[in-house]
Amino acid sequence: MGKPVNFNRFRKDKARAEKTTRADRNSLKFGRTKPQKELEKSKAAKAKRDLDGHQRDP
Repeated sequence: MGKPVNFNRFRKDKARAEKTTRADRNSLKFGRTKPQKELEKSKAAKAKRDLDGHQRDP
């Protein structure tokens, strides 16, 4: 006879595994690290400042 199985634990482990799989897929699809986001944001801000600095007065 086999070892008894706790179905609640099995269900929760399965849900947890699906959740991590989905999170990994989403991180590949959408993900950038926080430093990458901040670097991109700061580069965009600098480009905007440089462009505004070169604007001619009317």
